[in-house]
Amino acid sequence: MEYINFNGKIITHNTPIFIANNRGLRYGDGLFETIKMKNEKIILAQAHFDRLWLGMHLLQFDIPKLFTINVLQNQIHILAKKNKLKDARIRLMVSRGSGGLYDATSHQPNYVIEITSLPSASGQLNVNGIEICIYKDAIKSIDAFSNSKTNNYLPYLMGALFAKKMCCNDAIILNSQGYICDTTLANIFYIKNKQYYTPALSQGCVAGVMRQWLIDILIQMGIVVNETIITEQQLMEADEVFLTNSIYNIRWVGQLGTKKYTNQNIQQLVTTLSQKMPIIFS
Repeated sequence: MEYINFNGKIITHNTPIFIANNRGLRYGDGLFETIKMKNEKIILAQAHFDRLWLGMHLLQFDIPKLFTINVLQNQIHILAKKNKLKDARIRLMVSRGSGGLYDATSHQPNYVIEITSLPSASGQLNVNGIEICIYKDAIKSIDAFSNSKTNNYLPYLMGALFAKKMCCNDAIILNSQGYICDTTLANIFYIKNKQYYTPALSQGCVAGVMRQWLIDILIQMGIVVNETIITEQQLMEADEVFLTNSIYNIRWVGQLGTKKYTNQNIQQLVTTLSQKMPIIFS
């Protein structure tokens, strides 16, 4: 990454852009989206921007009339071209700007767009199952903001450090009631007797774009999807487990603790999805 976009200006990636009293820096006052671009096309763009706009309204941003989805998409394409990338991982962050708790200088959004090369085989199913663990030292609250991708990311950050320490590929985050929420990088699903299960949004998980897209597709395919409360024990008794996010699509889990999982249903699912949506699963 050579260049980033700050409020519509292309600057080098190491250019300072925030001062000490920036509210995003001080309080995590903002939101972000992680978006995939393939062949210069923004994947699931409408769903990403709908979630961002919903989050901005929830966080009480004053959104200018000229701050539109079309403007942001255009800025993403300009930045991708500047960095000479057609396939890319895009991180779009929105923050409120400067000020203290009670005296924000403005409630209008400031934005930063970063763009990096897309990881290889990002749309393909992993050959070897990943190993995950459960992080219990921080919990995810269940409140009005739980489903948004806010910059208040401490449980996920600490969970990622824990996963690295334990030599796992990802860590499960629990909610304030002790149930499965999501992971540091993804939403989580399991399969039992050919039925699919995933934590309901009421359990505090991020409202993942890939999660919702997959649920809609599965229902269209006539597959039962249960959005519900999930316990650690249910996950240990599952036949198959997989994670979803916008960059890797689906990654199958090979092991959780002493429990090992197969992936026959997941393989079949990804094959079907590759035929239905090759631009995503390629």
